[in-house]
Amino acid sequence: MPETLSAPLVVEFPFTRSLGPVQSAFLTGLRERTVLGVRTDDGRILVPPVEYDPVTARELRELTEVAATGTVTTWAWNPHPRPRQPLGTPFAWVLVRLDGADTALLHVLDAPGPEAVRTGMRVRIRWAPDRTGAITDIACFEPYDGEPGRSAPHSGAFDDPVTGIVTPARLDYRYTPGRAHGGYLAALAERRIVGERCPSCEKVYVPPRGACPTCGVATAEQVEVGPRGTVTTYCVVNIKASHTANLDIEVPYVYAHIALDGADLALHARIGGIPYDQVRMGLRVEPVWTEGARHPDHYRPTGEPDADYDAYKELL
Repeated sequence: MPETLSAPLVVEFPFTRSLGPVQSAFLTGLRERTVLGVRTDDGRILVPPVEYDPVTARELRELTEVAATGTVTTWAWNPHPRPRQPLGTPFAWVLVRLDGADTALLHVLDAPGPEAVRTGMRVRIRWAPDRTGAITDIACFEPYDGEPGRSAPHSGAFDDPVTGIVTPARLDYRYTPGRAHGGYLAALAERRIVGERCPSCEKVYVPPRGACPTCGVATAEQVEVGPRGTVTTYCVVNIKASHTANLDIEVPYVYAHIALDGADLALHARIGGIPYDQVRMGLRVEPVWTEGARHPDHYRPTGEPDADYDAYKELL
């Protein structure tokens, strides 16, 4: 029996977004130890605030400062914190309705154990010592037995407002290919590219999926394609994707859809060996392998005349 392929994979990127006036005021307020909500058309105070009324869809701008104290509406205990979570010791995920608010804010509660947490318990914000204008400016919630706080209108005006945020997004998982993709990867290790032919429509799909996406029938017949192909469409990448060694590619560069000879589905790959502004639709390319690699590093021009548009128009 062949060895089952398996590998850890990480998808990670910085998510950057600009802020409108409501979110800007909310995050800047956190930096200043102030929690702001927004008033809806029916008088409810939403925390965190939103820019449009969830019922009427009307734009919302009337801000209200709510208290840093509140009530736990529901909770769940986390006995094993993961890396980058707010606390390194066991804690409770809690929904807290701050005094003066009509909705609950999701955050964490620092408690010695699940027996110390209950729905209805009173809590208050523990502010982070260094605040930058992010939800992490609330370090956590902690138990509180004092008087309820009050709410009051707020202009939302602060010095040096936060206008944008960058949030790292990361997904760790282990990928195990099935029969079709496993055969494709095994062939790549031998510097061959294989697809599978649909027994009904006879189209060859690369990479193979194990079933025809059009006909819905299983595919089993392997077909070797390429290695040369045609650029069908492409984009110029101007943002550096990673600082890791194997993805440290100088920008700008071109990422393209390539229809390999004999395939009925274009795959995507990087184009090299040519200035980025000379890549074009119809360009004929071939794979470039590096020593010990299990897949092509990039594709480069073959020097052949460009393919006629009619030869690849169905693969755009």
